[in-house]
Amino acid sequence: MDKLSIERDKNIIIPRALFQSKKLTFDKDIENLEHFYSSNEILECLQNTKERISNEVCLLVASKYNAPPFYRYKL
Repeated sequence: MDKLSIERDKNIIIPRALFQSKKLTFDKDIENLEHFYSSNEILECLQNTKERISNEVCLLVASKYNAPPFYRYKL
């Protein structure tokens, strides 16, 4: 944890912070990330990650930031 950099490792930190997020906990989870990252950084990172983020979280993020829906897994 001491070796992580907020800026350099955002592509690891952002998806991992939302990995276990659910609709019930999403507001708090995303609020924690927003202390460190802009909405554009969060959105871009999740759209391009290879991490196993649920489609539910992808849709919640897209809705929160008024972005087109995106999915990690094909429907």
